Amino acid sequence: MSRGRSGHKQRVKTAKGRKIGSTRWLERQLNDPYVKQAKADGYRSRAAYKLMELDERFKFVRKARHVVDLGIAPGGWAQVVRKYAPKAGVVGIDLLAVDPIEGVEIFEMDFMDDSAPDKLIEALGNAPDLVLSDMAANTVGHQQTDHLRTMGLVEAGAYFAVENLQEGGAFVAKVLAGGTDKDLLTLLKKHFRTVKHAKPPASRKGSSEWYVVAQGFKGQEA
Repeated sequence: MSRGRSGHKQRVKTAKGRKIGSTRWLERQLNDPYVKQAKADGYRSRAAYKLMELDERFKFVRKARHVVDLGIAPGGWAQVVRKYAPKAGVVGIDLLAVDPIEGVEIFEMDFMDDSAPDKLIEALGNAPDLVLSDMAANTVGHQQTDHLRTMGLVEAGAYFAVENLQEGGAFVAKVLAGGTDKDLLTLLKKHFRTVKHAKPPASRKGSSEWYVVAQGFKGQEA
């Protein structure tokens, strides 16, 4: 991504009633080159560049033909898929409302709902060859609890991938510092030919997020 030449750093005045943390977040957003680039390029979030950078290294988006986007809001990843693989069928799901994206069917519902997996596959009309997960649980401020809740979503996404992917397909998911939990890593290594962790440049240095990239799904008999 071209970051351009930086100008003067913008500062945000602390407004009455606004917490210091919120002010710092706003300052970081205003001065983040990826946020500025996302606006310039028409992407809904800076996360779009994380997927681009992961794909540049691992090459899993451009060849995809049937894609499921778990935790699709606000839609940056789906936009990248539509750009890189315009002929691919794409379905997404999120608890949050997501503005329509051309060529993408979006479900506003909980992925943990028992009916969600079947609805996604039915809408896709085929077994996916790429499952993306940018899901994260709402934080409660307790690090261990937040980690467990988010990794629970990642695990659910992994099982969905293992149960539905086409042979040779890929699963890409956001995980937290420390990488993928042992049991989940064992599951992925059993079912995929390669499993790697990566932190794309667009991930903020202070962020605890990493991504697991599992490629070469071995099929249902693994």
